[in-house]
Amino acid sequence: MAGGLHHWIEVQRIRPPAPTPWWYATFVFGLFVTLFSLHLGQVFPADAAATHPGYGAPVLAFEFARNEADLIAVFGAEGDPLQVARLAAMRAGNEQDYIFMLLYGLFLASGCYALWRELRLRWLLVAVALPILAALCDAYENWLLLDIQAAYTLGDYSPAMASLPWPVAGKFLLLTLTNIAIGYAMVQMGRWWQFAGTLILIPCLATVMALIAPAAFGWTLAAVIGAGWFGLLMMAAIGSYYALGRHRPLVDFEPDTPQRRTVDRGEPPISLAPGRRRLFGRRTDDRGI
Repeated sequence: MAGGLHHWIEVQRIRPPAPTPWWYATFVFGLFVTLFSLHLGQVFPADAAATHPGYGAPVLAFEFARNEADLIAVFGAEGDPLQVARLAAMRAGNEQDYIFMLLYGLFLASGCYALWRELRLRWLLVAVALPILAALCDAYENWLLLDIQAAYTLGDYSPAMASLPWPVAGKFLLLTLTNIAIGYAMVQMGRWWQFAGTLILIPCLATVMALIAPAAFGWTLAAVIGAGWFGLLMMAAIGSYYALGRHRPLVDFEPDTPQRRTVDRGEPPISLAPGRRRLFGRRTDDRGI
């Protein structure tokens, strides 16, 4: 099985450049992610009782809650007239969040696969698994949050709170690594993409600060993750235009042919077409015409 997969990867690496329909899937999933995230913004509670403003959204403060005092800061103490509304909104948001996990997992995985089809870099094929693992961490985190909230509603303490930091950290680290893969792939695509890739890569440093001090830097997580998602959506739109309107790939890729491999090893090049050679992207005959 491993040999067959390796052979398939090598075949894909040397295939002629061609437009990939995976950009269509990435673009469609990206639109659904954008629309559903706007919807979730209306479902989750708009404010918390007394959380630090550095958290940003109340749902982030809930994800980083570590004790009962943090829960009270999110939902309010007993007798708070808005406590019931906050609890209901948070539960509704977390229940619908499972749909969001599926959408962003498909969006990012299809985007990484489309980039691999364009660039043929093996690590991009590995990167396809990162958003899937992130969505699984998110699903486990959500299950813990629902358990914690149910216990809090009954006035009890949930043991799930002790496990909560691990899937939260795993989710954000995996999503950040996905953004790094997307940004670094953009940098490989030429000077016109290098600036966009840099704008995705630099903010990724903030993830570590947000995980260490969420009360101060938690708000940056949405910006860090969102930068990569927006960049991928724009690239998917351009890739779809190239594939559908211009019938060409987004990247002018030169396959790793036997001729290139022998040159890389310092051996005499293999002539694939007698009397013709590749020179600076143009084909000429032996007379230089």
